[in-house]
Amino acid sequence: MDAIIFLPCNLPSSRSLKLSSSPFHSLFAPSEGYSDKKTNSFDQSIRGCNSLLYNERRISYFIVRCSSMEQGLKARPMRKLMPVTDSPDLEQGSNESNSTQITQAHPSALCHQIERLVFFKKYKEAIELFEILEVGGKGRARSEAIGTSTYDSLVTACISLKSATVARFIFRHMIESEFNFDQYMMNRVLLMHLKCGMIVHARRLFDEMPHKNLVSWNTIISGLVNAGSYDEALEMFLIIWEDLSDVGSRGLATAIRAVAGLASVAAGSQLHSLAFKIGLYDNLFVSCALIDMYGKCGCIDEARMVFDGMPEKHVVGWNSLIAGYALSGYSEEALKVYYEMQNSNVKMDHFTYSIIIRICARLGSLEQGKQAHAGLVRNGFGTDTVACTALVDLYCKWGRMDDARNVFDKMSHKNLISWNALIGGYGNHGMGVEAVAMFESMLKEGIVPNHVTFLAVLGACSYSGMLSKGREIFELMAQDPRMKPRAMHYACMIELLGREGLLDDALALIRNAPFSPTRNMWAALFRACRVHRNLELGKLAAEKLLGMEPEKLGNYIVLLNLYNSSGRMNDAAKVLDSLMRKGLRLVPACSWIEIKKEPHRFLFGDNSHPQSKEIYKRLDALMQEIVKEGYLPQRRCLFPDVVEHDQIILGYHSEILAITFGLLNTPESTPLQVLQNHRVCDDCHCVIKLKRDCCEGCKPLSSFQKWGLFLCGVLVKTLLFAHYLPHITLDDGFSC
Repeated sequence: MDAIIFLPCNLPSSRSLKLSSSPFHSLFAPSEGYSDKKTNSFDQSIRGCNSLLYNERRISYFIVRCSSMEQGLKARPMRKLMPVTDSPDLEQGSNESNSTQITQAHPSALCHQIERLVFFKKYKEAIELFEILEVGGKGRARSEAIGTSTYDSLVTACISLKSATVARFIFRHMIESEFNFDQYMMNRVLLMHLKCGMIVHARRLFDEMPHKNLVSWNTIISGLVNAGSYDEALEMFLIIWEDLSDVGSRGLATAIRAVAGLASVAAGSQLHSLAFKIGLYDNLFVSCALIDMYGKCGCIDEARMVFDGMPEKHVVGWNSLIAGYALSGYSEEALKVYYEMQNSNVKMDHFTYSIIIRICARLGSLEQGKQAHAGLVRNGFGTDTVACTALVDLYCKWGRMDDARNVFDKMSHKNLISWNALIGGYGNHGMGVEAVAMFESMLKEGIVPNHVTFLAVLGACSYSGMLSKGREIFELMAQDPRMKPRAMHYACMIELLGREGLLDDALALIRNAPFSPTRNMWAALFRACRVHRNLELGKLAAEKLLGMEPEKLGNYIVLLNLYNSSGRMNDAAKVLDSLMRKGLRLVPACSWIEIKKEPHRFLFGDNSHPQSKEIYKRLDALMQEIVKEGYLPQRRCLFPDVVEHDQIILGYHSEILAITFGLLNTPESTPLQVLQNHRVCDDCHCVIKLKRDCCEGCKPLSSFQKWGLFLCGVLVKTLLFAHYLPHITLDDGFSC
């Protein structure tokens, strides 16, 4: 039996119904109130978007007789659209004669070409052709040829380009040509203003609309939420609730987003109750918005409750729950939810992989990050900007700069965050020359740097000792009125001067700053004084710091190390007494190493590990070997009553134990990745370098020091230290 299908054809777009006046004239003329006559005329003329699309169009049909059911139905033949560039009127780089042909073409033909250009997503070309149509002449007759469908296409182009200038140009043309706005086009113009960042104009447009439907309210509320005006968006939601009492699922979801931006759990709970009352609790949009809201407010149990109650768990709900766990600091639980998502056979999107990659970077799990990378490529998101930027950040944190650069180079579109991630990665690993080169390449491509970019490149200059280049970039910032150096940039410059021993210049930079010195600026000088053992200037910086942050343990630790390195043991003991009186305690230094996907933790002088005997036996053997290579242990002690046995234990720092455990339990040439909550002391740094020489298959990398964080790039069996927290460590194995 044959199937008969009716297909519509010949769908010319009809113009909007003519009105005597446009409701938007007041944006370009003195504000006047609308008369009842105009309002009634508008209400009588509008039939809404549906009547415009269906009732006002003439639709003819033809019959297509398909194959029989026994032979199997074939796909309906689609009408082939001719490529836009086939028309000589639209070719790029056309000569003057072609331009004349375009100008002299019939207005309706040009409008049709504009719509085709927008259909093929050639938005810039569509706007250029519209400008030619506007400049072409023939006055009112040419303007009247532009119908609703053409203006609708131009609005789509503006929304995609997000150009406020083009939006003003098109809207002004609509006003001057006395275009009669129906409800659909009024909402579209409102959306165009919001998407182009014209929030003030959009709010005025909305206020002067003679008639507003639910779409109008949802559009303005969503635009305000996207612009960060959460209070105003929530107020407008309350107005629509009082007037219409039917906000719809999208309106309620948008209001929940506003509450999430305000981080107001109380208001969010009320909206949650409202969803129950109006029967929208099971709605997908509302449920996902509630999960996101509770996750951002730190109420992860409530978020899980909403998620468990969803009848159909969508990928957006999974992503919101995973992100909520991650934001609340439950990274391991977030990974468990990710595994649940895998087992439920839900198709993941690029947002899922972006979140998981960031969680892996936080947990220091490179293998799981690689698996997420493989899934990203396997599912066709290998060039996604957000996910690839997260990958660049992950590989940079693990010191795999070649992998990070490879991902960066394959990105089809690189935004500012992508550039900042790679520049910061180069800087953190002592590759200052490469970081500066990437910064200069970014400028050549026309990308405007922000304060994060300058912070990354200044940090790269600091870590690599590039004083002249750092000063040049800092002066470049000072000359740009839009990018004045902030306190963070001053702190970075002070760090750079301090590394080079220019402590007086660093102090002068603090005193000449156009704002009050911050704690980061004094902390940078304080650390430099500790490195160069400048006791007097260090005491000055310590007084400033302790006055700003009297309860911060790190300041006392740096001062303690400064006194200790200068031989001022009595002053060091006084600092320790102050710590005890304030109730501040020293947190034991800890190191983690992952062997066969199982993490192992080691503390200073740890004997709790099941392989402690084997670890210490192997460590003692290695220590004997490195003594032959010229190693002399540092015997500085914090207190004069430390006995010889305790001094020997000082060699059993947590990172040394972790490395020794890795050597015992891995084959040759296996990368040992040690994660720490503290910086490596000078003695351990020396031990690691000498261990490298005593082990086979080891190759060195450059070493560098970052603020209070030491990243040791020396490989033991291709050893890589990957530290994330800028903590400061005492020589006896305590950190802060």
